[in-house]
Amino acid sequence: MSVQVPPVRGVDEQPPVKCPTAFRYWAARATPEVARFERTFKKITRRELFPTDDQVIALCEDLFSGDPVAERFVEEVMHGPIGSKAGRRMLETALADGIDAIEDAPESMRVLFEEFETVPEWVVPELVEQGAAIWRRWGTMLFSFAGAETLEMYTEAAVATPLSLAGGYAGDSALRRFLETTRFWMDVSEPHALLTPGSAGRATALKVRVMHVAVRAKVAGHPEWDIDKWGLPISQTYQMLTLLGGSVTPGLGLWALGYQTTPSEIRALLHFQKYMGYLLGVRVRWYPETVIDSLRVLAMTIASRSYDAGQHGAELIESYPAAFAPRAGHRGLTRLRELYNFRINSVYSAMYMAPGTRRGYTMPPAFPWIAIPLLRFPLITVMEILRRVFPPFARVHEKVMLWHRENWYRAQMQGREAEFDASGALRR
Repeated sequence: MSVQVPPVRGVDEQPPVKCPTAFRYWAARATPEVARFERTFKKITRRELFPTDDQVIALCEDLFSGDPVAERFVEEVMHGPIGSKAGRRMLETALADGIDAIEDAPESMRVLFEEFETVPEWVVPELVEQGAAIWRRWGTMLFSFAGAETLEMYTEAAVATPLSLAGGYAGDSALRRFLETTRFWMDVSEPHALLTPGSAGRATALKVRVMHVAVRAKVAGHPEWDIDKWGLPISQTYQMLTLLGGSVTPGLGLWALGYQTTPSEIRALLHFQKYMGYLLGVRVRWYPETVIDSLRVLAMTIASRSYDAGQHGAELIESYPAAFAPRAGHRGLTRLRELYNFRINSVYSAMYMAPGTRRGYTMPPAFPWIAIPLLRFPLITVMEILRRVFPPFARVHEKVMLWHRENWYRAQMQGREAEFDASGALRR
């Protein structure tokens, strides 16, 4: 199904553009309220509120785009005569020892690794490492912010339905799947991880890429999925929005907690995320390169929302803070740590969800625990200043943050390891 879009500037006739019907951008821009806000914004700032029509058309069409290179590998190897378990072992071997370690490797696997191991000409290694260092500087705060900001998009069926069908982020599985995601964030932001062949970060990125392909195929063929309404599951555009959720939004949003991320640092984060996206198979036709363009994409996304996730979204949203609640049978320091994690993540959920959205769900109270980030704000501010003016402090601070996030992760996982495996069946 296609939706007629307004003419692109300078073009007399614009053909219909394929856009999911639930992605309401064009309809929203036609409403008097949005049109009035757009005019007011431009009058005050002398800037455009939304991306150009060409850019929006590219993003709309990429809502129907997947990852053909990795999809061919999964279809031929994981779903073919070789089988998922043997295919998984082949993938692990190739990641550890190189593709040449696989005797008679399937052509689709060689193509995947050739692409994966080729560093694009546009990559600036210094910016990639600078962006990764910012993630390390944020420590576990990145995890909390990312978990909280995602709740706002769980109102969209295009986002919530794949997660609900897979079951990982719902109910009792929510914490386990979230911790797997934090392992990914940790691996890709280790020093020089993304540009070092054979690193854990690169290996994790490819495993996540293959996992996305497996989930996409299962969900796309499920009777609950409506491709005309939502596009392709885990589409190129939504993956790109996730990259913005790891760069521009925390770079700006964490100022509320005392973290002082400068515009040049946010640009480094954008570049770091762009290359990380490349390793994950993100090939959008247009990727925002500036903070302003990124904010325009976010404005477009807000205008496009349809709030159609229903029960599936409610389960995901309400499962997130509840996942950190103290577990039965835990006592002493372990229970105190779990209680703190539960309360502080309840606070962050309240801070980074829109009040109108939050009121529609059963969420734990933020008061009086909101006092924790308020009291901590001056300390984080001082640490950020010291880090900038006294390099030895910055080096020690990074080591502490690396230790702390690993310690936090191990305490939560209780001896388990992240698997990044989507070979199981959907839960319904």
